[in-house]
Amino acid sequence: MSELYLEIVTPSKSAFSGDIKSITVPGTKGRFQVLKNHSPIISTLDVGMIKVDLPDGKENYYSTAGGTIEVLDNKVLVLADSIELVSEIDEERALKAKQRAEQRLAEKNSELNLARAQGALARAINRLSVKEKYNN
Repeated sequence: MSELYLEIVTPSKSAFSGDIKSITVPGTKGRFQVLKNHSPIISTLDVGMIKVDLPDGKENYYSTAGGTIEVLDNKVLVLADSIELVSEIDEERALKAKQRAEQRLAEKNSELNLARAQGALARAINRLSVKEKYNN
């Protein structure tokens, strides 16, 4: 008998679907974990790392740019703005994105969308951090 069923989807792909033991997500009010028989919840997600504990004892780590999570009757649905399995993160691309965002912020151009540049920097830093820490 499965513990939980998880589905992770983005606007462009299905990133995961299957049985899991638990999932830990970066909620906008703080990280939290979902286990079997968790009470129903809908929450927003922040930029961060998602950890999925699989029934065979393995763990999957993902970098996400935020989204939402819904938990109902031992089914978990993550609607992610974007998500990458740690092994799929292109470190060179993430580093270039970080450098571009830092350059935009340093220029202090009056036409700069500050929130967008800060978001791009946060996402790039998160991808690099997850890659460095969890790449097996």
